[in-house]
Amino acid sequence: MALIKLISRTIMFAIIWTMLIGFANVATIHGNVYDLSLKKANNAKVEINTSPKQVMVAANGTYSFNVPQGNYKIKAQIIQKNAVTASVQENISIVQDGIYVIDLILFPDFEEGIGDPDIDINGNAAENNSRLLLILAASAISIIIVSLLFYSFYNKNRKNSPIIEPDGYIEEIIRIIKKEGGRATQKEIRKEIPLSEAKVSLMIAELEHKGIVEKIKKGRGNIIILKK
Repeated sequence: MALIKLISRTIMFAIIWTMLIGFANVATIHGNVYDLSLKKANNAKVEINTSPKQVMVAANGTYSFNVPQGNYKIKAQIIQKNAVTASVQENISIVQDGIYVIDLILFPDFEEGIGDPDIDINGNAAENNSRLLLILAASAISIIIVSLLFYSFYNKNRKNSPIIEPDGYIEEIIRIIKKEGGRATQKEIRKEIPLSEAKVSLMIAELEHKGIVEKIKKGRGNIIILKK
């Protein structure tokens, strides 16, 4: 009878000692689960690969696990309509007891089976990139060719166009006045000379200063009269 009591006490002591050792080496891992906008993701499924595996639903965007020392993977997922829409996985090493804060940020899930099944991402990625580069290169060459043709055409037209010096424009003003019978409005002169209103006014003022023309104000315009 005494032997049975001794064995029972030994077993009980061993169980208690094992539990105390286990509690002494337990750490707490907790944190928040966020989406890409850094808002708490409610109802995310969070699990850690302890033995046995621990799983919980972060109803208010927070989670917490008690684990012994070791290396673990924490995984969080958003599941909608039986499909994973966002997930994240983090590795953590527990080398001593204490509190570990691990925040998780969910990213859109692009695993096989989600997305357009007609798109072969792995097989056609390089080919699609090559086609894109060829299209961009062809577009760049086309733009360069068109620019060179336009530049050549523009310069050719400039070379063929008569260049009239300022003195030539003054002679042109006199010719216009003569053509109009010895008098013309400044507006009429301006229409036939490709210069700004200010430059035309300056040249008429110079002609007036030299005594070649006379300017008479009429309404909002001027009449330029060629002196005999």
